[in-house]
Amino acid sequence: MTTPLMMGAVAYAPKVVTIWEGFKEYFRRHDFEFDYVLYSNYERQVEAQFDGSIAIAWNSPLAWVRADRMARARGQTARAVAMRDTDCDLTSVLVVRSDSAVATSDDLAQLTGKVIGFGAIDSPQANLIPLDHLRQNGLIAGRDYTARRFDVLGGKHGDHIGGEREAALALMAGEIDAAWMIDGNHMAFSREGLLPASATRIVARTGHYDHCNFTVSPGAPEDKIARFTELLLAMRWEDPLVRPLLELEGLKTWLPGRTSGYDLLIRATDDERFYDAEGNILATNYRY
Repeated sequence: MTTPLMMGAVAYAPKVVTIWEGFKEYFRRHDFEFDYVLYSNYERQVEAQFDGSIAIAWNSPLAWVRADRMARARGQTARAVAMRDTDCDLTSVLVVRSDSAVATSDDLAQLTGKVIGFGAIDSPQANLIPLDHLRQNGLIAGRDYTARRFDVLGGKHGDHIGGEREAALALMAGEIDAAWMIDGNHMAFSREGLLPASATRIVARTGHYDHCNFTVSPGAPEDKIARFTELLLAMRWEDPLVRPLLELEGLKTWLPGRTSGYDLLIRATDDERFYDAEGNILATNYRY
């Protein structure tokens, strides 16, 4: 029997099993042996990319940063071969209640003395990049404002909406003055009624950044990676057997991987001292 290409994925929700079982069947229909291993957190998954356990990983942006640093420290290379159309050019927004005295402007000094809600400690979109955005505008947590972190599901790198949802609820309850969340979740919370129509305003927005990618492990078999990537990019929304998988994974088409959209997160990772240059974890109070 042909040895399958082994992929790692993090089990951040029950649907993950359904997604990758569907992908496994898709690849088998095209005579490509594929299997997957589920990890409880991205830190273990990235480490598995360096012990031969998995040839490729569906990585969060923060996991990509760590994999890239670990590879470079070993004189190796980690490559991003594919990502979703929905992974590109995202932003996070800082939201206040509509009756807030904070004006909708670029004057972030108005946030001085406020209590600001953030997502999980390891969330790129709701903690690291927002902290860095405020830092770049002269505002430091603990000095200029109080940061209240809604730390949900550590190790999942924000691949859930728990922390952002809790921050949104706290905002509407008047427990905090503002809350960070990815733009897509702000819209989703509005549709759900969690943030009622006209109840909130956006007062700040980060620069653009990218999200997840398929990261190739150092030493992975190039022929299998090439075939995996070819079949992945060939998936079509119009295919009735493929569309349910794409819907579950939140995309319409796969794109070739790029790493140019991680600059904000790389800077935030350094400024907030989450990983060092070799990919060692520096963050305190990080439980995964």
